[in-house]
Amino acid sequence: MSEFVFAPPATPSVAVAGSSARFPVRRVFCVGRNYAAHAREMGNDPTREPPFFFMKPADAVVPAEGVIAYPPLTDNLHHEVELVVALGAGGSRVSPEEALSLVWGYGVGLDLTRRDLQDVAKKMSRPWDWGKGFDASAPCAALRPVAEVGHPSAGRVWLEVNGEVRQQGDLNELIWPVADVISYVSQSVALQPGDLIYTGTPAGVGALRPGDRVSGGVQGVGTFAFEIGARPA
Repeated sequence: MSEFVFAPPATPSVAVAGSSARFPVRRVFCVGRNYAAHAREMGNDPTREPPFFFMKPADAVVPAEGVIAYPPLTDNLHHEVELVVALGAGGSRVSPEEALSLVWGYGVGLDLTRRDLQDVAKKMSRPWDWGKGFDASAPCAALRPVAEVGHPSAGRVWLEVNGEVRQQGDLNELIWPVADVISYVSQSVALQPGDLIYTGTPAGVGALRPGDRVSGGVQGVGTFAFEIGARPA
């Protein structure tokens, strides 16, 4: 048995709908600009690039409920609602035809982004980590297993702020569907059980402010609702 210099942190995990069991999180992969309209609103041409990825720490995944703290070092916190894929099996160089066999279930989450820090990083050709990988930057609602929801390829994706619809799209608008995304990731790294993939966001991303009530969901998969907390002192 290993001896550690201090007690290891608890394993990050996500609730499972209708169960006391939890899904342990190993890594978090995020797909950039995977809806054509969002790619265009960010100033890019979706017809010219293969999928690309960035990562968030596993402990950035928090329940998409209650109050989520407004992070430090930003005046431009953005919401990005996404279908989340939870892997229950691993693999390398998986074909798109095999990819869905790795999926344990699905959920709905948010890629919260310190857009001002990301914009500076882009202009200076630096990594996006400080804009994307901060504490509580990947809220996620309870997951549902494939046995309950199947493999959704169509369905409304939406987000509201204070009752106003900000983002709205459909899973059938994904440039790279789930099977292709899994296959692409597996060409670069060996996927493992516990990996989460945030599959990209539809158009309409925008700023959140302290006190905002945020809600949304993916049709047939799940919904969420939370409030943005006060700015840090």
